[in-house]
This record gives sequence, C-alpha cells and structure tokens, in this order.
Amino acid sequence: MSDLECREFVEQVTAFLEGALSTEAEQDFVDHLALCDGCERYLDQIRQTSQALTDLPAAALPGDARSALLNAFRDRR
Repeated sequence: MSDLECREFVEQVTAFLEGALSTEAEQDFVDHLALCDGCERYLDQIRQTSQALTDLPAAALPGDARSALLNAFRDRR
C-alpha cells in the first residue's frame, strides 16, 4: 500500500470521479479514503457540488461576461 498524502488525494479527486486513475493509483486513493475522514468529507463535498452543477440549467454567458471571466483567470497566473 502506498502512503498517499491528503494533498495528493485532492489532486486526484477529479481523475478518480472520471475513472481515469490507474488500477494502482485508484487502490491507493481508496485505501487513503478508508483512513482519512477529512478526505472522505472532501470527496463527498465534490460529489455534491458536481451533482448540483449538473442539475443547473445550461445558460450561455453573454460574450463580454465570458471574456471578462476568462481574462480574470488568465491574469491570476
């Protein structure tokens, strides 16, 4: 068993939910999940957030709002 750290766990959550982890990485993820209440809560929160976003109606942003958001994210780097 690998000793997956919480930071690594958080970095792998999306890949886990999408089924994109290797068999070994997924086992390490599940092993960590069984031992870490904080990461279990984190995964549950991500699942709930994802589900809530899925349930939202698709709405297009106006072009200027979309551009402003994309620029804001680019400027953060």
